[in-house]
Amino acid sequence: QVQLAESGGGSVQAGGSLTLSCVASGYIGNRCMGWFRQAPGKEREGVATIEGYERPAYADFVAGRFTSSKDNAKKTLYLQMNSLKPEDTATYYCAAHSMSSRRPCTVDTSDNFDYWGQGTQVTVSS
Repeated sequence: QVQLAESGGGSVQAGGSLTLSCVASGYIGNRCMGWFRQAPGKEREGVATIEGYERPAYADFVAGRFTSSKDNAKKTLYLQMNSLKPEDTATYYCAAHSMSSRRPCTVDTSDNFDYWGQGTQVTVSS
């Protein structure tokens, strides 16, 4: 079991930046970690994933605006978001695989993730 707690959401104007953090209660070093988001009336979609020492993977809509990173010692996952757009408005969730998971670490589906945070709201105004 691992608990996840996001923070850092807020309200910004278009073009602004925010950094989200996700603190885990357990080891994240080799664990697949991800960021997802869900806007009202829409399905949850993947934003970024990161696993081990591999480079993060991003959804196409990120288009170089977001950077996912982690600090294994602090058990913390980050999502630096720049050039924010109104369409980025959503609740952002941190997610993690179980340590025994053999499922692919991918932004393409939320089904592979076992643990979820409570979410943090990001609102971007035009």
